[in-house]
Amino acid sequence: MDWASIFIHDTTWAFALEILVRVSVMFVLIISFLRLTGKRGVRQLSIFELTIILSLGSIAGDPMFNEDLPIIQAVLVMSIVILLYRLCTWIMMEFQPFEDMLEGKSLYIVEDGMLVLDKIKKGKMSHDEFFTEMRQQGVEHLGQVRTGLLETDGNFSILLYPPENTGYGMPLFPKQYQPVEEIESETYYACMHCGYVDHIFDPNQLCERCENGCRDWAKALNSEIIR
Repeated sequence: MDWASIFIHDTTWAFALEILVRVSVMFVLIISFLRLTGKRGVRQLSIFELTIILSLGSIAGDPMFNEDLPIIQAVLVMSIVILLYRLCTWIMMEFQPFEDMLEGKSLYIVEDGMLVLDKIKKGKMSHDEFFTEMRQQGVEHLGQVRTGLLETDGNFSILLYPPENTGYGMPLFPKQYQPVEEIESETYYACMHCGYVDHIFDPNQLCERCENGCRDWAKALNSEIIR
């Protein structure tokens, strides 16, 4: 095995210096063009924004080490991408259907302390992902949540009930999110699939709200949220 060929091949000191210059120039150009998008910082990106970032990265990568590609070509392509981005942004501001097509729509995942199952499926969000998002926002159970919204950039926004209006809800922490085996009288239980709360008489009772015939119930909580 020729290690020199693997690591060096026909690279000369002159070309190594050229790579240094190319990388430095493209690095500055990437930062400059990203600034032209108008974004002020890093956050979760929408599909449209992620496409722009990947395009700029792909355009900038090859000229950094390919001596057959002049930097001016990359500058031209990046300029066109940014112009298209700004044009699409302007059209999205003027025409809502175009924005919905590129960015998608926000989805109501929680309403009145219960999961909106069809929207969860549409948003491709698993129960574990949802529980994680809720726990990170300090939510202990769904009875504390009036509305939960999955934004187009993947972030999660919630509106909480006032403490005095907190109801019973499905627990979101693993120790409490366990199917019950025995039923206690005068106790509320939450469906472990949709969050529907009810008095039940059988631990295998069918949830009347679920469409998939869920029969798993956890003991519902009604503790107030602490901020």
